[in-house]
Amino acid sequence: MDRPLVEIPIAELMAAARVLRRASVLVVGDAMLDRYVYGRAQRISPEAPVPVLTVEREIAMPGGAGNVVRNLTALGAAVAFVSVVGDDQAGSDLTGLIGGQPGVEPWLLVQGGRATTTKTRYLANGQHMLRADHEEVAAIQPRLADRLVRIAGDAAAATTVMVLSDYGKGVLAGDTAARLIQAARAAGRRVVVDPKGRDYSRYAGADLVTPNRAELAEATGMAVDTEENIIAALRALRDAHGFGAVLVTRSEDGMTLLDGDKLHHFPAEAAE
Repeated sequence: MDRPLVEIPIAELMAAARVLRRASVLVVGDAMLDRYVYGRAQRISPEAPVPVLTVEREIAMPGGAGNVVRNLTALGAAVAFVSVVGDDQAGSDLTGLIGGQPGVEPWLLVQGGRATTTKTRYLANGQHMLRADHEEVAAIQPRLADRLVRIAGDAAAATTVMVLSDYGKGVLAGDTAARLIQAARAAGRRVVVDPKGRDYSRYAGADLVTPNRAELAEATGMAVDTEENIIAALRALRDAHGFGAVLVTRSEDGMTLLDGDKLHHFPAEAAE
């Protein structure tokens, strides 16, 4: 039987995060390019009833699994990053951004004819107006998947933990996630999964999976509208796929962790 829910103060969580300053992390997943276009909207187009954006500046940064890499390095971790980009300008831009980031050892494989997933956000007068996506969701080529698994297996031996960052854009499709978990096991490394989709059997045996509340409901087919239902869904997901632990993120309600027979809750704190 699981133990009673224990609330963990945010200070203890921050102290645990400081351990990352000594960590070496392998991230494998879907790299994307995030673009932001900022400007002013002061008139309506004569062609259609839409605002005209006068562009003032544009910025680009790694998104998807690349954003996970950015966050880990911001916490002080050393990161090896294995992913796939297309042979397009977005792929070249993303490779340059990640390669220029301190603390990152990039292994970005290139697939010919593949589009690099790019999300472009348009903001007018500080307001988000529109997001335009160019994306590729097909699985990466089998030979490229084999190479990715080999590289990740070698990198796992030099790192302390493997993170699979799945955004459903093809890098971890099919049996690739399962093969990566097997490679981590062979190297004696733990595996953390940020999942996508309904089929969590692809991540079977992972040490930790981190669905959000909606993903937990989708993966289990269970209601997650009360504390009791959330805990029941966590147990069901853990038991179905042999996960060591399951952490559900709950927006303003914080996070709840089922770790073995222990339950922990991490409350959210409002940003000042």
